[in-house]
Amino acid sequence: MTMKRWVLWLCVAALLTTEVFLFLAKSQKDAALVQLHEARQVAVQLRAQLDQLKNSSVATLSAENARLRAENQNLTQKFSRLQNENTQLHKGNQQLKRQLQTTSDAEQQPQPQQPMPAEEQQPVAAPEPATDQSAAVAAQLNTCINNLRLIEAAKQQWALDNSKTDDDVPNALELLPYFQNDVFPTCPAGGTYTINAVGVLPTCSVPGHVLPQ
Repeated sequence: MTMKRWVLWLCVAALLTTEVFLFLAKSQKDAALVQLHEARQVAVQLRAQLDQLKNSSVATLSAENARLRAENQNLTQKFSRLQNENTQLHKGNQQLKRQLQTTSDAEQQPQPQQPMPAEEQQPVAAPEPATDQSAAVAAQLNTCINNLRLIEAAKQQWALDNSKTDDDVPNALELLPYFQNDVFPTCPAGGTYTINAVGVLPTCSVPGHVLPQ
């Protein structure tokens, strides 16, 4: 009889132990399922954030590309306009030189004088000197200022094409492709051009040859 009780108690103990192990296993399984569910939710949120970042990046890049294209087009138009102005200014300077030469030749020719009565004759003042020099100086100033404008436009186009900042400084060789016939402008008065940084206007060594702000 005692043996049967011991066997019975052993069976009960084994059953209780099994129940405890099953309960612990079920608890661990439930905890694992909860963690898995939370991990899936985090993954879904991260995927949504990633998609949002991708869409935002694409929109930002598209807007930036559109802005850069618009700036490039504006600078190209400005550069072409400055080249046309330079050509017109050069033609105007040539025409002004021809007019000045014609006037100078006319002044050098002897003019016929009409006899005047003795009582009406007055001392004749000496003719004023020709204004060829002042006109030539003005023409050189206009040409130099227009050259400075071309250098500034070329510098801005170079910065846009090469993603440069206002602190970057190009050299003359880098700007050659942006000038007509790949020729860097020269000051007609013999001055020296300083390109300067992208954010600073170019300058000329001749006093008074300054690009307006």
